[in-house]
Amino acid sequence: MQKGKINVQTENIFPIIKKFLYSDHEIFLRELISNAVDATQKLKTMASKGDFKGELGDLRIEVMADKKAKTITVSDRGIGMTAEEVDRFINQIAFSSAEEWISKYKSESDTSPIIGHFGLGFYSSFMVASRVELHTKSHKKNSKGVKWACEGTPEFTLEEKPRKSRGTDVVLHIADDSAEFLEEPKILELLKKYCKFLPVEIVFGTEKETRKEKDDQEKEKEVTVEKPRVINNTSPAWTQKPSELTEEDYKSFYRELYPATFEEPLFNIHLNVDYPFTLTGILYFPKVKQNFEIQRDKIQLYCNQVFVTDSVEGIVPDFLTLLHGVIDSPDIPLNVSRSFLQSDASVKKISGHITKKVAGKLEDIFKNNREDFESKWDDIKIFIEYGMISDDKFRERAKKFCLLKNTDGKYFTLDEYRDHIKTQQTDKDKKVVHVYATNQEEQHSFVEAAKEKGYDVLILDTPIDSHFVNMLETELENVSFTRVDAEVADKLIRKEDEMPSKLDEAQKDKLKPLVEKHLDEKNFQVVFESLSESEPPMVITQPEFMRRMKDMSAVGGMNYMGALPDSFMLVVNSNHPLVGKMLDEKDEALRDKQIKQLIDLAMLAKNLLKGEKLTRFVQRSVDLF
Repeated sequence: MQKGKINVQTENIFPIIKKFLYSDHEIFLRELISNAVDATQKLKTMASKGDFKGELGDLRIEVMADKKAKTITVSDRGIGMTAEEVDRFINQIAFSSAEEWISKYKSESDTSPIIGHFGLGFYSSFMVASRVELHTKSHKKNSKGVKWACEGTPEFTLEEKPRKSRGTDVVLHIADDSAEFLEEPKILELLKKYCKFLPVEIVFGTEKETRKEKDDQEKEKEVTVEKPRVINNTSPAWTQKPSELTEEDYKSFYRELYPATFEEPLFNIHLNVDYPFTLTGILYFPKVKQNFEIQRDKIQLYCNQVFVTDSVEGIVPDFLTLLHGVIDSPDIPLNVSRSFLQSDASVKKISGHITKKVAGKLEDIFKNNREDFESKWDDIKIFIEYGMISDDKFRERAKKFCLLKNTDGKYFTLDEYRDHIKTQQTDKDKKVVHVYATNQEEQHSFVEAAKEKGYDVLILDTPIDSHFVNMLETELENVSFTRVDAEVADKLIRKEDEMPSKLDEAQKDKLKPLVEKHLDEKNFQVVFESLSESEPPMVITQPEFMRRMKDMSAVGGMNYMGALPDSFMLVVNSNHPLVGKMLDEKDEALRDKQIKQLIDLAMLAKNLLKGEKLTRFVQRSVDLF
């Protein structure tokens, strides 16, 4: 029996510390199974090249837990190792058999890709084990079985041990402070998280199956048998050719990814790139809810079918995190921190390519079947708006298919809508004014007033539309956006000089304090506007700039204006007959009731009259008759 010290070469120790000192102990199982998959894939590649002529046999990987013995065992029937290879690849941590093997079989590595770095991730075992044993036998002829053991110190033992079959068993003697990993539900959780789509079949324990069999008298009876419990799908949809998959295949895979989701995705994008990097995957467009923050963490990142993370913010563009699905690339480092991934050059290139593919898919759907695209618009518009706000390259592509929807339910591209409204809605400064509502029901009176003026009104009702219109005003030439309640209808689009006022300044000065006396809202300002007689006597508006800035700060997460109350303007129409009549009213009590009534009517139209104030308004309405 050989005894010795594990050779950790100083010039290589720092990269190992950087890449393989995990903060998450559960990763050990992923590393061991990844090594087992590598060993199996290597053997399959050698067999396909004629370098291994033996029987491949059953190549599945077994995971076994013995709670009584406090052990977890991971077994494979891959290439195995000789004593010399164990000494080289396990005892000398600085080396990795993966590099040597890939250099030899480089041309074939794409058919059976190597997941990780065999010999390095192996040491993650010691995060949960007080002792680790490795029982192995090489695929090479006349090889002998080998047993390696270590108790988490540089000392190890290496000896011959009879073994019939090729392959490797890694036996972990679980430490007392990691006993949770011996529980079957915990192991199943980890296997389903990290190994769900590995390319080699993984089995853990057994499950019971009831089936019908015939006895000696040919009578049918039910028999309960135990069969190995298969953990993974070795050929997930993203590894197959798009031409081989049906729409139902894609939906079925979506249900496999998200079994608790009941809604079907709207459509998908199948990624399949082999130059200048390798990238596969399937991205699904879900119905994006208004509270889009809850949509995140639905993209799963894989490296050669090994789960890496589902926290992809900073790795893919922020707006793409609203999508669901899988991204898989061997160019994504498996065993690094998320901050390293975010700065990795390969990851940045992959991120840019995914953005390009998503934009291309959306543009194709729009061009080839606009009717279908419009039917999905309400469910995907927040995604596209968010992408245009946050990503310059996506914004340039999306200008072609970004739609605006008006209150009549009609859809227009940005250019189409400008042409649609420019005759009626160009102001005196030559700006095309886009009038919009954020809530068609609550702003109904304002919408109707704008329509009576011949204006078209858009619906912009997502939480990020304040940011969206701000971006459009910057991107589009001579365009402005005004919410339908930001001004009275006469002033939404200022086309000419103001019409003359029927009240002079002295009359306004007399009436203003009378109105202010009955306006018990501190965040209201009383102003006079010379409007047409058809406009209401009093209207409450909410100035566009301050209201939009407040909305933007709230969505941006800073909410630096959130503590400020909303500011409103009570606009008194100096040309309305009722306003002039109030000035001439000799009965002060009646005049006060009339002023209060007009204020409350304006409040009611703005959906601001509630509770006790609404009750008093109803009673006063009866009394005035």
